[in-house]
Amino acid sequence: MEQLFQTDGPAPARTPVPASERPLAVRMRPASLDEVVGQEHLLGEGSALRRAIEEGRPHSMVLYGPPGAGKTTIARLLAAHADAAFEEASAVEAGRAEVRAVIARAEERYGGGAGRGTIFFLDEIHRFNKAQQDALLPAVEEGLVTLVGATTENPYFEVNSALLSRAQVYELRGLADEHVRALLERALAVPERGISGPPSVDDVALAFLAARSGGDARAALSALELACATVAARSESDPEAAEVTLADAEDAMQRKAVLYDKGGDRHYDTISAWIKATRGSDPDASLLYLATMLEGGEDARFIARRMVILASEDVGNADPRALEIAVAAAHAVEHVGLPECAHNLAQATVYLALAPKSNASHRALAAARAWVREHGTPAVPGPLRSAGHPGERKLGHGVGYEYPHDLPGALSDQELMPPEAAGERFLELSDRGEERALAERLAQIHRDRAGPRPGDEPAGG
Repeated sequence: MEQLFQTDGPAPARTPVPASERPLAVRMRPASLDEVVGQEHLLGEGSALRRAIEEGRPHSMVLYGPPGAGKTTIARLLAAHADAAFEEASAVEAGRAEVRAVIARAEERYGGGAGRGTIFFLDEIHRFNKAQQDALLPAVEEGLVTLVGATTENPYFEVNSALLSRAQVYELRGLADEHVRALLERALAVPERGISGPPSVDDVALAFLAARSGGDARAALSALELACATVAARSESDPEAAEVTLADAEDAMQRKAVLYDKGGDRHYDTISAWIKATRGSDPDASLLYLATMLEGGEDARFIARRMVILASEDVGNADPRALEIAVAAAHAVEHVGLPECAHNLAQATVYLALAPKSNASHRALAAARAWVREHGTPAVPGPLRSAGHPGERKLGHGVGYEYPHDLPGALSDQELMPPEAAGERFLELSDRGEERALAERLAQIHRDRAGPRPGDEPAGG
């Protein structure tokens, strides 16, 4: 591969590193599309991207996804199938001068008569400012270089629209535990590229490395390589200790194993503890159980869903903003993903724990549903029935309905309950947080509509 940062004259050849001395993550980089795991939605048989790669028809693209998901691998496979030169740079280090050098070398390849294309892989493309991105536009637009940008940030927020319009955006998914484990097992099963010779690795250690890597294949392979090297050295003096154990994997990854089963009792017990601690307004306990779930590899979307439910079930209208916060955290999980979205989940956890609590809406809905189960579906009174169609109006639907906005105070004393449920009261508001004001408002509505009724006095007052 040609050197990127040489701007004058031909790029000097780099001293090749022997394959055996390259990091395991480099040696195990997929050499074919069939070796890529976890991106079936992009590279499945017959997919547009797979066909473009296999047929040697490269096009500019932005690969968006978490670390270790395979962005660099896809770029290299694209170049290999197209028999194109591969230029690689990080936007953290490269500037306009380096970009101009890449473009100059691409022109030389075409001008030299070979007509060979150039794949320019720009990692962390979101770090380029507008001027740097604009410098790429002419070469990308003319097809002089095929740009493959890689980013962990949403490109629609971070990459210029002009550049995006000339590239296809592909979103890579974070690798699941089973995908990472498959890569680890491949490294152990292919000694010519992976781990050669002893030691062996027990299943618990493999499962830990796969789960604790956070979907980052590079991190998992690097930890495996370190653990194996450590145990291999130790086994020279102690042949009985020639197996990588959980303790060795923990040492290599500098993380302790968290006893957490995402599909078992600990999964349900821990989320139950989080709910009860949050409902009990103990932010420290709530954060501890949140941390336990995150460290145990729990699906962040599952946690976010429980937050949204709790915001209405246990906080409710005592603090209506709680639902906004929880929904915002859920959106952040989808747009940001782990590990960064942990901050959003922590913020929401603290807010939910400290918010005033009320389950009035939850209890009111339960009471209303119980009424329906006992009495059956109520008949909708004629004035409340839909009258959107002329035929419905001829049947008397909507006749007699009093439009509140035409009345003083936008309030009618018309009975809105079906006859069989008239007088039923399902909602009992608390005196906590903002719900106290709602309780006072409800009591006033009852008084204005039909005179005082039992239970109309606001809670606590």
